[in-house]
Amino acid sequence: MTQSLPTLAQAKQQARTYRTAQAAKGIALSHADALEAVAHALGFRDWNGLHAAIAEMPPEGVQLGAEVTGRYLSQPFTGRVTHLALVRPGWFRVEVQLDAPVDVIQFDSMSNWRSRVRGVIGPDGHTKERTSDGSPHLELTLR
Repeated sequence: MTQSLPTLAQAKQQARTYRTAQAAKGIALSHADALEAVAHALGFRDWNGLHAAIAEMPPEGVQLGAEVTGRYLSQPFTGRVTHLALVRPGWFRVEVQLDAPVDVIQFDSMSNWRSRVRGVIGPDGHTKERTSDGSPHLELTLR
């Protein structure tokens, strides 16, 4: 299989679009059947197989050695992914070596410089844990 897989959200949107198109033709289709049709179109035996394959993929573009930008504890950074490991389906432990250390404390009277950051990111490229202002502890995007 040489084509890249959609994200889980994209696959579900494809199923909704397919179901709507079939309904416009007068063909009643359950959401489960639409999901199966998307999986078959992508070369998988069933939705469970496609879902498992998608779940084992890191967030789009995040791979070992990738140059990334992001925010750690609300501080912007640039760096390179030095470690990436599957924790559970869709969630990856990631470590980023920063191009330049960042001060992760927002108070002027204190400093804590980090040159390497670690976290567990989900399918959307950020951690589940959040700071008191609601920002994810770690967010990654491609450079």
